[in-house]
Amino acid sequence: PSVTSSEEQTEGQRSTLECSTPYVCPWSDIVLYWEGYDPRVSEVSGRFQLDAGGVGHQVNLTSTFSWKDHSKKLLCEVSHGSRKASTEVVLRVRHAPKDTRVSLSPSSGNIGVGDTVTLSCEVGSSHPPVAGYHWYKDGVAVGTERVLTLRGVRREDHGRYHCEARNALGTGVSPAVTVRVFSAEISASPAAEVREGTATTLSCDVPGRDGHPEELTYTWYKNSAWLKEGPAHTLLFPAVAAGDAGYYSCRVTNSQGSDTAQAISLSVTYPPRIPTLTLFQETQGGRLVIVRCTVDSHPPATLAISRDGTVLATSGAQVALRQRLSVTASRNSLRLEIRDAGPRDSGKYGCTASNVHGNASATKVLVTR
Repeated sequence: PSVTSSEEQTEGQRSTLECSTPYVCPWSDIVLYWEGYDPRVSEVSGRFQLDAGGVGHQVNLTSTFSWKDHSKKLLCEVSHGSRKASTEVVLRVRHAPKDTRVSLSPSSGNIGVGDTVTLSCEVGSSHPPVAGYHWYKDGVAVGTERVLTLRGVRREDHGRYHCEARNALGTGVSPAVTVRVFSAEISASPAAEVREGTATTLSCDVPGRDGHPEELTYTWYKNSAWLKEGPAHTLLFPAVAAGDAGYYSCRVTNSQGSDTAQAISLSVTYPPRIPTLTLFQETQGGRLVIVRCTVDSHPPATLAISRDGTVLATSGAQVALRQRLSVTASRNSLRLEIRDAGPRDSGKYGCTASNVHGNASATKVLVTR
């Protein structure tokens, strides 16, 4: 038999394939028929021609072909008893890219910062062949090649990726896959520097923590010493104290491994505590008096030493010093030396410490002879 049909069929459109023989034997057991078609979407009709215009037997197969029929083989057969002859037709069904999907490499294990990740756009079938690709991350275009390579992965690369493959008939869209960047990072709320007594939270997060497919374990450290471990990704300070200041880090663990966040410095600010005022007299030789004031505060305090209400020295703005006086200032410490001390240097000495959060003072009486 001979077969007549268009060279290609288009998915979703009705097509007719004609199978014919140049002879007719209406009353014999010679049979002409089609094999391999889907009867649910196909119709078969036949006719005989036996007149002055010619002689022949024709069987038509009319069907709506899908992309799954592409490259499928149909047979037109003529049989007479046990004898058969057939002609094969290979369907060429034009269709948009189908069964589009993303292949991710590596396919297992944690993806860490600095790793290389490869995403390939795979197409199950396309006729004509795919003419172009587009990649999207969280809906934003990021590439136009079949393979998208992420070199030196960053936390920002975490997200949902999908690809689109197109040809002249349309576009195939893949389901999205999530690239999970397993990278721990600590944040502080309301800030990494807070005033004493403020409610403070440290959070240890990996990108996409809320949508992570398994439970994560968090191990907290303060100044490199183990603090606590469990499923909680936060460290809560209802009223942060000065003693809570320090360097905090956390390690996040899942079944594939772990990652440790870079430490964050939690700084707690507070007003000056009561200063420590020390008076020292050296009565031998040069008769020296040393007045020293130290204080605990954050940020550092400005210190001032006074006698009977008159400021003698300060760690801030310079005070005009008398010839017998010398001053040494350092962080939260002020030292005043008085040479050739005598009765005139007796009196009530005071130290005042102040920063943006408040002030504090202390006094002592010095009697020199």
